[in-house]
Amino acid sequence: MTRLGYQIPNFTYPGVGSDGLFDAVKRQAIEAEQSGFDTVLVMDHFYQLPMLGAPDNAMLECYTLLAALAQHTERVRLSALVTGNTYRHPTLLAKIVTALDVVSHGRAQLGIGAGWFELEHDSLGFEFGTFTDRFEKLEEALKILTGMLRGERPSLDGKWYRVSEAINSPAPVRRIPIMIGGAGEKKTLRMVAQYADESNIICAPDEIPRKLAALAEHCERLGRDRSEITVTYQTSAVIAPTKEMAQQDLEAAVAAIPQLGGRAGSVILGGPDEVRAVYEKVLAAGLDGVTVNLPANGHVEGRVALLGETLAPLIG
Repeated sequence: MTRLGYQIPNFTYPGVGSDGLFDAVKRQAIEAEQSGFDTVLVMDHFYQLPMLGAPDNAMLECYTLLAALAQHTERVRLSALVTGNTYRHPTLLAKIVTALDVVSHGRAQLGIGAGWFELEHDSLGFEFGTFTDRFEKLEEALKILTGMLRGERPSLDGKWYRVSEAINSPAPVRRIPIMIGGAGEKKTLRMVAQYADESNIICAPDEIPRKLAALAEHCERLGRDRSEITVTYQTSAVIAPTKEMAQQDLEAAVAAIPQLGGRAGSVILGGPDEVRAVYEKVLAAGLDGVTVNLPANGHVEGRVALLGETLAPLIG
């Protein structure tokens, strides 16, 4: 399971066109692996998110990209953070993630969530539905996915999905961990307790203890051993050799992609000492690990490596 994950959230880099895009992404994954990250994650979206750029900014399809990165890495697990359940039928998703596990020699992880970006659905023809619809679909999908990924032949006559003795062959190389993204205390964390190996939460730092308590309550009610579940926390950072250089990186990124300016107040910014100090406090809240992205400067050579070298000693 993830203890220190590096997420790549955008694919719009100064002076980099389609021909050089994969090389820029590949370099980040290799830096992550070599500097102590245990997982490399990419977003599962088709349009860029509004807080990270414009809808027509570059966005590579998640699983094609992960399969390509598998050929250039050796150790890191590979995952979406997270797959939008609404984009693929769960039987297809089980086959895709299993294929990723096979081509990566056992390094796939399934990160999944209910889906939320309405513009993508409306524009590309995916059914969005209501909040309740999406969570009902997610739970039915998890019933199918857990069966197919665990060597069973699940059948389900559900409200949203109908499958009959669904076969998944070849089998995964090893047990594929399931991570559910989100921090909803009633629905999401209950599904984590029931179906998942890992929970990736996004919330204000002072809300972390309450989220952990809610997960523990669900585990107790369902008879699940809470210690079986890894809990990671999603964050954004801007790191450079000095705080002044990190600020310069952020200003340059905002000049190129103005939407990033809306996140300036929430990113963890600084040189190694400043960044390390913040993450020490975050981890002290009782988390098992963190996932981190560098939306402003992950494409700058050496920044991912610096982040890994700064944070890996905190994880142990």
